[in-house]
Amino acid sequence: MASPASSFHLPLLAICLASLNVMLVAGCYSSIFSFGDSLADTGNRLHSHRFDPVGRFPYGETFFHHPTGRYSDGRVMLDFIGNAQAIGLPMVRPYLAGTHDGEGFRYGANFAVGGATALDNEFFRSKGMEVSWTNDSLSVQLEWFKHLLPSLCSRNCSYLMSDSLFSVGEIGGNDYNHAFFQGRGVDEIKTFVPGVVSAIGSTIEFDGQELIKLGARTMIVPGNFPIGCVAIYLTTFQSARREDYESGTGCIEWLNQFSMYHNRLLLDELSQLRRRYPQATIIYANYYEAAMAIFRSPQEYGFGEFPLAACCGGGGPYNYNKSAKCGRDAGVCSSPSSQVSWDGIHMTEAAYKVIARGLLGPYTIPSISRSCPTIKWNVLDSDYKSSAQS
Repeated sequence: MASPASSFHLPLLAICLASLNVMLVAGCYSSIFSFGDSLADTGNRLHSHRFDPVGRFPYGETFFHHPTGRYSDGRVMLDFIGNAQAIGLPMVRPYLAGTHDGEGFRYGANFAVGGATALDNEFFRSKGMEVSWTNDSLSVQLEWFKHLLPSLCSRNCSYLMSDSLFSVGEIGGNDYNHAFFQGRGVDEIKTFVPGVVSAIGSTIEFDGQELIKLGARTMIVPGNFPIGCVAIYLTTFQSARREDYESGTGCIEWLNQFSMYHNRLLLDELSQLRRRYPQATIIYANYYEAAMAIFRSPQEYGFGEFPLAACCGGGGPYNYNKSAKCGRDAGVCSSPSSQVSWDGIHMTEAAYKVIARGLLGPYTIPSISRSCPTIKWNVLDSDYKSSAQS
């Protein structure tokens, strides 16, 4: 997420891993194309909004040692997808950093933008909402891909498509964030969910042109994170009612139920797409349960006893204060690697790494190893720094 109404969370393609320092062994994929929001953004938002706080320290302090446009202290989900030693690919370049003539995008492109929504902004205006976020929705990102594609493959693109990994998401979180933080009720926001899920499904089908028919064969589509465990939500919807909170985690239960509702509808949509396109591998990444495993047992994963508070924040019970945001007036903790939440909206690199590892276990349906049998964890830390770039 890029802002309160930002991302935490098209449909064309695939891999969500908006958390993954993981995997991909040499030979499985030649390129990676990613769509989504700030969970995957590697610099697009910053290229179009130079003065965004994400372009200021302490963003990027842990891995890159300077801001890169990533909404974390270091790497984000997408960076964990294709570790250079694993598949021989460099970090995926943000689309807005290129010339759009194919130069620099030989190994794929990242179209994700912080604050982006699955639905176009006109939808929110029709609901009487004030639209102050980016216009680079899922459909806009798809248009960027369509514009770039001819420069990557002149006539027959089926080889490129079939040999690439597509990541569609995580996306949709901002559609709900923007509404929640403008005071809309949960019952109204639930009516947004079918449209959000449909937008993701339509992207996979490429607006009727069916990307799959163009040759796309491997897609990862992540679900939403448990928003009831996110500091900005915990602060905004803080309650004196003990029954509003989950006993084992301290997360807000009704907000997590909302996230699960989105994920159920998304799973149904993906099931229908699998039946329609049996030749494609459409992988659901269960970000929700991968994250909840941390919140239930934070110390088991190397985090502190209270994983709900932000590392970079302006005080309060969850160290989130909208008047003192990260990159502006907020303070920063001394050890981001022991924290789950980075800025009260997004996670730390350390948390993304743990979630990525979980996606190699029980948190992908079907298992990601089915599309890449040799997939495995590779060098995640210092050996990967040789490929780091802003």
